Amino acid sequence: MKKNLLIKKIKEKGAFLICQGSGHEVWESKNGYRFTVPRHSKIGEGLAKTILKQADK
Repeated sequence: MKKNLLIKKIKEKGAFLICQGSGHEVWESKNGYRFTVPRHSKIGEGLAKTILKQADK
């Protein structure tokens, strides 16, 4: 999955960006759960599913 599409889906779930590092970004869900998103142009489908589940927490 392309990162731009993943970010769009994460934002639709109400999550927002906390900070950016050299390799990862830290996001927080609307319920306060923090999770990381790698800074790659393409993200594997399995990892993308896991990140989207974390965005719902």
